[in-house]
Amino acid sequence: MSTRHSSSDDHLYSRRDLLRTLALGTAFLTLDGCSRLDRTLPNIILCMADDLGWADTGYNGHPELLTPHLDAMSSEGIRFTRFYAAAPVCSPTRGSCLTGRHPYRYGIFNANVGHLPHEEATLAEILKSAGYTTGHFGKWHLGTLTETVLDSNRGGERGKDHYAPPWEHGFDVCFSTEAKVPTWDPMIKPSGETNKRWWNPVDRDGVSEPYGTRYWTGPDQAEDRNLEGDDSRIIMDRATSFIRQASDRQQPFFTVIWFHSPHWPVVAGSEYRRLYPDQDEFTRNHFGCITAMDEQVGRLRNELEEAGVSGNTMLWFCSDNGPEGTVAEGNSHGAGSAGILRGRKRSLYEGGVRVPGLLVWPDRIRGPHQTDIPCCTSDYLPTIIDLLDLRPEEPAFPMDGISLAPLIKGRMQVRSHPIAFESGGQIALIDDRYKIISTDSGETFELYDLVDDPGESKDLAALEPTILETMVARLTEWRESCRNSREGGDYE
Repeated sequence: MSTRHSSSDDHLYSRRDLLRTLALGTAFLTLDGCSRLDRTLPNIILCMADDLGWADTGYNGHPELLTPHLDAMSSEGIRFTRFYAAAPVCSPTRGSCLTGRHPYRYGIFNANVGHLPHEEATLAEILKSAGYTTGHFGKWHLGTLTETVLDSNRGGERGKDHYAPPWEHGFDVCFSTEAKVPTWDPMIKPSGETNKRWWNPVDRDGVSEPYGTRYWTGPDQAEDRNLEGDDSRIIMDRATSFIRQASDRQQPFFTVIWFHSPHWPVVAGSEYRRLYPDQDEFTRNHFGCITAMDEQVGRLRNELEEAGVSGNTMLWFCSDNGPEGTVAEGNSHGAGSAGILRGRKRSLYEGGVRVPGLLVWPDRIRGPHQTDIPCCTSDYLPTIIDLLDLRPEEPAFPMDGISLAPLIKGRMQVRSHPIAFESGGQIALIDDRYKIISTDSGETFELYDLVDDPGESKDLAALEPTILETMVARLTEWRESCRNSREGGDYE
């Protein structure tokens, strides 16, 4: 449903927003008058790369990629060895980060499909009610950002039914694109894009062609300044400005920083390409844009230190799905590595959904920790509201994520609920040890022991029928719950 309506619909829209506000007020405890006011609320940052594979970091064993700042995070906080994106593609995972719910509950089945419904209670809205200032920076991909001009994949008249910008989902400050942009000079079409194999920056002194997208800061407000050079730096310029202003006001902040790197078109400036002289042209750009993004992660951490808020800031990092894959895997313009994991982006095998996952929070997490417990992007919301004592008396909607607060406190040994997936005719369920997966919509299933066989090379379905049957029943129940949500059962 579009967010612009006739005059008769405007009343319905206002009533819907009122009902949602009342639901938030009754479902989530507020901070007013609570004893928790005598302690400082933590700042929260969700960072996410785009198409960064499991093995595309130094700390996960890449032999050449330079990611010193992510490596430092892995040696200072919690390193998740089994961290999962909620989906093997972009938009659905992003929805899970903000709602704690699987995107099949509200109709975001794939990239550029559907939008984040206004009935959903987002993490930004919940934290605003607790006194946070909120900011979104980078890729949105949960709906269009303009109804008036042609923009990105769906912006303008053609996609007005899917207008759902971040400023209508709880974010006070935005610097957001609808979808992908080049990772260098993001507003300009890069050189070599027509072959979709590799790109280089264009000569700014020559004739340049607009890429066809914009950074939006509000309704009909597109930014036209400071848009040259590394895209990750451009995003971080805005994010750090927001953080400094909030810190100066001594106001807790919730910041979402969703990089475009290393989603194609992958382009890197010469200073980053030079770091990889032994690679071919495409790989130099791919590796270079990842190192440029890593540099901005380091810059973010320095800014937090200088603002005096590093210790009380929980900083999360992950990827939205696995890598595009290599030419050898059948992808003519892909790159990235999932290491020993099977599959890549768009697949529910491990390579498509298991991604780098990190958390640093110096005041609460002392020294490096590694966990093999499965965790997921859907866990962000329930974890954060639990840590802030904003737990609902009764959940307003069915949640797919769980609170990782016990894990952060060192009291979690196993995951209490499995992680379920559905995407493009594939379904899967993962618990602490086993995984079932079907690539034909549930007609047949494979079973893997992910502890002994993370590469999913040995199908145990015929050897362990009881485990298979139990997990299939659990997955079937979950799919029925999602179907009920999708049909409006939650909102009623």
